[in-house]
Amino acid sequence: MKNEFPGRSRRGGFALVPALFLIVVVAALAAVALRMTVGQQQTASLALQQARALAAARAGIDWSAYRALHGQCANGTLNLSEAALSGFTVVVSCSATSYTDGGATYQSFLIAATASYGLYGGPDYVRRVVRASFTNETS
Repeated sequence: MKNEFPGRSRRGGFALVPALFLIVVVAALAAVALRMTVGQQQTASLALQQARALAAARAGIDWSAYRALHGQCANGTLNLSEAALSGFTVVVSCSATSYTDGGATYQSFLIAATASYGLYGGPDYVRRVVRASFTNETS
């Protein structure tokens, strides 16, 4: 059989193998880079949601402390619907214990607030618990 292209050998397709290898390696590196970027974005988003959950739990503590100091130490649930805390549910428990100091009777309060967002096991689920104790003694 005679070579149809003078000056060319039959090894003309040899560059195809390294080219395919290079394409596969570059595609794999692109996939790894994309995966890392998505992971970093999810981490940043979850950190922001955790900070919001902490703020929601602290809001629950403040709400319950106000009520306790005005004579209503009771358990309750807050469904937050404003601004960055929209969608958070805060379950608050409050317990009061009386004690006497110098002939006067005071109350000691223990409050726990659990803020959560999303469904357990979901990618956007966060939960934070904050506890506080204080008294209504002023001196």
